[in-house]
Amino acid sequence: MRRALAIIAAATVAALFSASPTAADQVGTHKVLMPDDLRFTAAPASLPAGAEAAVLFGDPTKEGLFVMRLKAPQGYRIPPHMHPKAEVVSVVSGRMRLGLGAAADRASVEELPPGAFSIMPPGVAHYAFFDQETVIQIDGMGPWAIDYVNPKDDPRNQIAPAQR
Repeated sequence: MRRALAIIAAATVAALFSASPTAADQVGTHKVLMPDDLRFTAAPASLPAGAEAAVLFGDPTKEGLFVMRLKAPQGYRIPPHMHPKAEVVSVVSGRMRLGLGAAADRASVEELPPGAFSIMPPGVAHYAFFDQETVIQIDGMGPWAIDYVNPKDDPRNQIAPAQR
């Protein structure tokens, strides 16, 4: 009986591992990007203007793992928002001031220096201030989305000056 249970347990574990590909299977080949290889372009339209982004791996607009770096200029801010999936953020350079809640309050932010790591569960309202040029890395499962607490803060809802 114990032998039969052990065989069933082993088969179950093997099935679980074969059902979901490993990260190595998803990558396909070894890849190295040096800092000079990164090409920053305008950040997604869902973020306030002024930031730049570089996708290091995957595609944030599609299902699956992605890695993206965001370069925020001095004075940049991201109003209160949330994400439908967990967001993992690492500070590469500069400093990010991260706050929780539906209203941006500079007095209650936590300063994240280079090397800091944050994981934000889905649906948790948060916001960020950048008092100096800062590069953060965002790792997550796509498609990446951002939902602003106040729709007026969403850059996609703002009318371009030429259209006013």
